[in-house]
Amino acid sequence: MRNKDKLTGANAVQHGGDHYRKQPIQPWDYVAANGLGFFEGNVVKYVTRWKTKGGVEDLKKARHYLDKLIELTEKENSNGKK
Repeated sequence: MRNKDKLTGANAVQHGGDHYRKQPIQPWDYVAANGLGFFEGNVVKYVTRWKTKGGVEDLKKARHYLDKLIELTEKENSNGKK
């Protein structure tokens, strides 16, 4: 696990706790590196932090974003897109 003293830039600052800074890979770094969109990024964020911040409520939030992503994807698919 990386030492939070070695974090630089925006990764060195977290408002509202340290639940992301404790992670070996911060969710926004993972999201950016993998080119994920808003809904996918929020799923990653909530699943990453659920044990250290919001508990089952964070899992429900992740599911909510995933449900919306599925809804939008199914709508796109029905309109002849990917």
